[in-house]
Amino acid sequence: MALRDGRTISLLTVGAVTTVIAALTPVTAFAAGGGPLQEYAQQELRWERCDAGGPAGFECAKVKVPLDYGNPGGRRIDLAISRIKAGSAKQRHGVLLMNPGGPGFPGLGLPVEMQPLLSAQVRERFDLVGFDPRGVGQSSPVGCGLTPDEQVYQHPYAEGKFGEDVARARTVADKCRAKAGDTLAHITTRNTARDMDVVRAVLGEQKISYFGYSYGTYLGAVYTQMFPRRADRFVLDSALDPALAWRGMFRGWSAGAELAFTRWTEWAAARNTAYGLGATAAEVRKAYWDLIAHADRTPVPAQGGALSGDAIRSRYAEFVRVEAVTPWIVALKAAAAGGPAASAASAGATGVADVAGAAVSGVAPVRAADGGAGARAADPVGLVAPVDPENNRAAVVWAVFCGDTRDWPRDPEQYRRDAIRDKARYPLAGDLGANIQPCAFWKRAPGEPATVVNNDVNALIVQNQWDPQATLAMAQGMRRALHGARMITVAGGEGHGVVVAGPSCASADVNRYLTTGRLPAKDLTCGN
Repeated sequence: MALRDGRTISLLTVGAVTTVIAALTPVTAFAAGGGPLQEYAQQELRWERCDAGGPAGFECAKVKVPLDYGNPGGRRIDLAISRIKAGSAKQRHGVLLMNPGGPGFPGLGLPVEMQPLLSAQVRERFDLVGFDPRGVGQSSPVGCGLTPDEQVYQHPYAEGKFGEDVARARTVADKCRAKAGDTLAHITTRNTARDMDVVRAVLGEQKISYFGYSYGTYLGAVYTQMFPRRADRFVLDSALDPALAWRGMFRGWSAGAELAFTRWTEWAAARNTAYGLGATAAEVRKAYWDLIAHADRTPVPAQGGALSGDAIRSRYAEFVRVEAVTPWIVALKAAAAGGPAASAASAGATGVADVAGAAVSGVAPVRAADGGAGARAADPVGLVAPVDPENNRAAVVWAVFCGDTRDWPRDPEQYRRDAIRDKARYPLAGDLGANIQPCAFWKRAPGEPATVVNNDVNALIVQNQWDPQATLAMAQGMRRALHGARMITVAGGEGHGVVVAGPSCASADVNRYLTTGRLPAKDLTCGN
């Protein structure tokens, strides 16, 4: 999933303090002689049980971090962290920080969520550490006061409605600037990576290991670029291409959607006897687009409300799960012909908005709701965020997407041209990914350029072949950026998430790497 810019406080003098401190390595930033962040490293944490009804060994604490790393003596914000200690003091290797994706998803619950997904050997060696990223959940949360419609990340392009799309995007940017502009300016991936390094220092660790899912893979990659000497064992589940952050990511989902759609038409055609959608891929494709055309004229009755063609099309992420989406399409066709109302979505629906989850981990439609660990870990033990979670998530989404890079066009007409062009090339979702976003109007202040990830840090990337959000092509882009990494592709794997979805053919290699630090000798492909 794109957000934000309400930056009214500059990062001090970009050419001076900001540039210097932004580039500080952990060694200098936390130097014994009193580096600019030394006082943060010396915090004493007050660990308490996270929730009276939760596991006894699940502890939470608050860490202070600077809002603006260019001015570490200025305003401070809270970072909520959690942990489950390593099972063996003798075998303990260090800490395993974790991020559930997003941006905008809380991660305090991840130690509980991930514990059963990791081997006993991994749990013996690592303190499992979760955290709500800055601005999220219990970490000094922000919000923009957006309406439900303004929280939707993707909107279909229509010539007669483009003016409404522009007005909506501008309103979101204006609301975020008015409500929390001074804070949102500092909610970026690079600053979250800096927060991770403060946590490392506070915990007394020389290095951190890390598990990141979806957007969390990008966050992890940025950390390896900024703090390569502090990165130990990094697992990146369902990886994004750092070169596409972020407008390229939105537009990139469209190409992946077409590939998944083509695969689905072939699958359904081979099972025409069961589903009756057509005996050839071409016939199945025509049946689908006939349904879309009918729904655009007369919305199809469905549980939760009638669906237009655009509403059906926005569920493009469904097509990676062929066995789940096919009955849904059949039910929609029957409803369009006068039968009973269809279900609102297939059993395997994920939505689209976890960026990156998003766009398809939650983009609605594509709304900010991840179908993987992010959704499950949001509140597993009663850790209720003090703000409306949907508004909180949307504010952080736009803050990160709009603030990380400068590649969002300012001219609305550029989005119009791109939406028309992309829809012609990728009919299923091209316009959804290319249409105008609030980033076109996000207030920009002097800041940092996007992080170019290009290093030799060791990491293990695990990837489903058919992932609608972090597509295989995107994961391959991450692999190219991390020269010291290895990648395991789950052939035929469907959906967003490998490790977070439970045991798979990649599980043994993931657990072996975390336990021993040894990567596979080469990139691998396995089949469940």
